[in-house]
Amino acid sequence: MTDATGEVTRLLEAISAGDASAVDELLPRVYEELRRLARARVAGERDAHEHQPTSLVHEAYLRLVGDQQARFENRAHFFGAAGEAMRRVLVDRARERGALKRGGDQRRVTLDDRAAGVTPPSDDLLAVDDALRKLEEKDAAMALVVKLRYFAGLTVEETDDDRIHHYEVVANP
Repeated sequence: MTDATGEVTRLLEAISAGDASAVDELLPRVYEELRRLARARVAGERDAHEHQPTSLVHEAYLRLVGDQQARFENRAHFFGAAGEAMRRVLVDRARERGALKRGGDQRRVTLDDRAAGVTPPSDDLLAVDDALRKLEEKDAAMALVVKLRYFAGLTVEETDDDRIHHYEVVANP
């Protein structure tokens, strides 16, 4: 275990114990790795220009540490939850764009989407979210492995059968 990894785990334990100052210390230690995860998630999106890794990191981080119930066993558990939080942020944004595209509560006017500056929701992201929900109904452990590998960037070794139960993702980051 490196000093940085140990320090992250120590800060996560302090946060779990209710140390509010540890929340402020954690972000600088994990920020670059969270940005790497965010860049990887955004790069695969058709409308990547709409998503900024920085805003994705900040929104996901606030969801994670803003939840007073969130407890993380270790660094890998935290990054697994961070990946899930990023996925949820992107799905929420795609759904919002879809609602805006359909007009929400606005009066309908016929316009070309490009002229109106509206980008359609990422059908790919929504399809992935739908597929993950279906997989979760059939095999929750396998869905968790997919989330941890794809959205959190964990390795095969970090998501093996013996370790997967340690990564239970926070219910609503």
